Amino acid sequence: MKLLGEFIKGLWRENPTFRIVLGLCPTLAISTSVFNGIGMGVAATFVLVGSNIFVSLVRNIVPEKVRIPCYIVIIATFVTIADLIMKAYAPLLSRSLGMFVPLIVVNCIVLGRAEAFSSKEPPLKSVMDALGMGVGFTWALVLISAIREGLGNGTILGIPLSSRFDPPLFMVLAPGALLTIGLLIGAMNYFTIKKHSRD
Repeated sequence: MKLLGEFIKGLWRENPTFRIVLGLCPTLAISTSVFNGIGMGVAATFVLVGSNIFVSLVRNIVPEKVRIPCYIVIIATFVTIADLIMKAYAPLLSRSLGMFVPLIVVNCIVLGRAEAFSSKEPPLKSVMDALGMGVGFTWALVLISAIREGLGNGTILGIPLSSRFDPPLFMVLAPGALLTIGLLIGAMNYFTIKKHSRD
């Protein structure tokens, strides 16, 4: 049950996008289509799980003075693996995400979980934490992408929603991303406050 709690917290209570508000750079940049959102979410989850396992395994071996550089090397290794796999098996997605896959190395979600959680906890708890944060980041990206693609392009996963719909182009631009994220964070806060007031 405790392990399940480590997973669930990343979905809502400590959601990296809507609660901790980390990793907004790729969120703003690539959330123009659901395809991109899924791809970035899966890549980030892979890096989170792999790096959390290894950081947890070496947490008692790495000297305090070099722990951050060591964590970055571990994270960079998994980012390179994810990037090469994507280039080999999903070249269209790789081109679409561009530089944002290599930039996972400096994503605050990944380094933050390594420093705040995996460096203090055993591997199994670290895996559950990484999965929760990864799935939480992925569903946030997919939701934001679906709203932006649906309203900005009039499609979802490239499938037209309506022939009569004239999409507002600003939704696939930076202002649309900021507006969407702001409204979703506001909605989450509203429902959380409402829930606490009932309890």
